[in-house]
Amino acid sequence: AISRTSASSVTASISAVGITLAMGPQEPRKAGQQGVKDRYTLTSPSGIAFSEFKGYERWQIVGPSQADEGIGCGTSPDPGCIKATVGNPAMIQAYAEGTPFNGKPVPDGAAFAKIEWAKARDTTAGYAMTVPGELAEVSFMVKDAKRFPENDGWGYAKFQYNAGSDTWTAFGDGKDFQSACHACHTLVKASDFVFTRYAKR
Repeated sequence: AISRTSASSVTASISAVGITLAMGPQEPRKAGQQGVKDRYTLTSPSGIAFSEFKGYERWQIVGPSQADEGIGCGTSPDPGCIKATVGNPAMIQAYAEGTPFNGKPVPDGAAFAKIEWAKARDTTAGYAMTVPGELAEVSFMVKDAKRFPENDGWGYAKFQYNAGSDTWTAFGDGKDFQSACHACHTLVKASDFVFTRYAKR
């Protein structure tokens, strides 16, 4: 989909890849200026708020991917990254109906999240294995024709995670960064700008 995201603690489990991320106490700060503990206080320069995607950790996986070099990642450097693209219920239903690879457009309200990790090696297994390492970023792609007419109805947002400080930052210097995202997706205009196919299971 996306080519080449109080005082109590929040625990998010991503069962599709077996990773658990623990978020500490909230520390609301000005979005986009510095990292914050509570990711849901952030808003992308595109106008898309992280809070619009609460519960994305439980969305169904569309498909995983592994970039062999940093150029195929959003934040992770060489030797690349591991990504999981997940979809909200509206997007999963669209896939079940054959959309968008049947020529029909993705419906408004459908959304993707792309979760990216640096690569790591699992030394406990009896064979060589690459697994998700530190979380790098989460990016989102949402269909809303009225809200994002300049990008054929698609809105884009990216939120980067700093494992060292356990903080999140909204990516982008201004709303125009969406244009660069969408320019890449024009490669798959025929499938309503969606790259990722639903992996058979």
